Amino acid sequence: MKPTVRIFKDAHELSRTAAEIFVALAAQAIHVRGRFLVAFSGGSAPTALYRLLASAPIDWTCVHVFWGDERLVPPDNPESSYGQAYEAVLKHVPIPAENVHRVSSEMEPAAAAMDYARVLQGFATPPLDWPRFDLVLLGMGEDGHTASLFPGSPIDITEPVIAVIAHYQGRPAQRISLTPLVFNAARQVVFLVTGANKAVTLTGVFNAYNSLEQYPVKRIQPSDGKVTWLVDEAAGTALTYPHP
Repeated sequence: MKPTVRIFKDAHELSRTAAEIFVALAAQAIHVRGRFLVAFSGGSAPTALYRLLASAPIDWTCVHVFWGDERLVPPDNPESSYGQAYEAVLKHVPIPAENVHRVSSEMEPAAAAMDYARVLQGFATPPLDWPRFDLVLLGMGEDGHTASLFPGSPIDITEPVIAVIAHYQGRPAQRISLTPLVFNAARQVVFLVTGANKAVTLTGVFNAYNSLEQYPVKRIQPSDGKVTWLVDEAAGTALTYPHP
C-alpha cells in the first residue's frame, strides 16, 4: 500500500495531528480488541506529541506502551527514550505501571535483546511471536536510519529484537532495536519527521532507485497495515505532496 504523506507548516501543527491520530487509533483499538498496543520512539520529534497526549482523552488503563528501540543507559539518563516519554507523558497519566514495558536497559546488549523479545512474546498475535502493534511511532535520522536500524546494517534480520552498537552524530551507544519483522506487522506506522536537515534524505527515501541498505527507513513496509508520514515544511521542502 502506498504511504500517505502529509506536510505541515511547522512541528506544532504536525504534533497536533499526530495526537489526533493517536487518540483515534487508541479509541478504535480499545473498542474492538480491548487494548491499545503502541510502540513509542525516542529523539526530538515526538516530545511535543507526548506532551499533548498528557491531556488527551485516552483510556490509559487499556494502553500498553513499548519502545521501538532504546539506548542501554539507566532510565533516568537524558539519553533514555523511556525517560523522555516518562517525563513528557507517562508520569502525568493514569497508566498502570504494569502496562509500561520499558527495555531493561541495565542489562548487557544481548541479554537485553533476549529479554525484550520475551516481553513481546507475551503480547504475541499468533502465528507471530510478537504483537501486532496498533500503532508504531518512528522517526528518521539525517542518514536515513529509523529506530536503531542504520545504513549498512543487515537487511534480512530473522530476530524480532537485536542488539546494536551505533555511532550516530558522534555519539556512540549500545542499543537494542525492534526489527522490520515487528514493525511490518503493525496495523499503523506513523513517521514524524521535522527539520531542514532531513530534507535531502527524505527526498532520497522516496526515490525508488535508492536501496534498503542505504536508507533503512525504506525497510518499513507493513504487509497488512498503513504507513503515514507526518512532515513539516522544512523537512518536506523538496516533496510534492499536498498539505492536509
